[in-house]
Amino acid sequence: MKEISIRTNTRVEMIDITSAVQKALQEEKIQSGYCIVFTLHTTAAVTINENADPDVPRDIIAALERVIPQNASYRHSEGNSPAHVKSSLIGASELVLVENGRIVLGTWQSVFFCEFDGPRLRKVMIKAVAG
Repeated sequence: MKEISIRTNTRVEMIDITSAVQKALQEEKIQSGYCIVFTLHTTAAVTINENADPDVPRDIIAALERVIPQNASYRHSEGNSPAHVKSSLIGASELVLVENGRIVLGTWQSVFFCEFDGPRLRKVMIKAVAG
């Protein structure tokens, strides 16, 4: 299992971590199988989405903010309840196929780390499984 460290820069952002996932996978030397990309945080998430148009991540963030606003009334008193809800909706992990030692993604797809309570230093775990 490999660990990726990610330093986020703003309260909410989506960071393309595809190349870091691929690098971690190459170190595992798996030719065929799958890898799990998992964040260790309850206020962050991992997703796969379009990488070609930078407006797509912006639209995702804006849509989440409309549905889960920062200034709504929440019971959790630490001020980051919206981040917990967004993390739960997007999810803490993605399962990615591996073939010929490379992650298998569509033409426009990338693996994104989603920060909902930054800026912070974050960790993502990569577990490769042959098969």
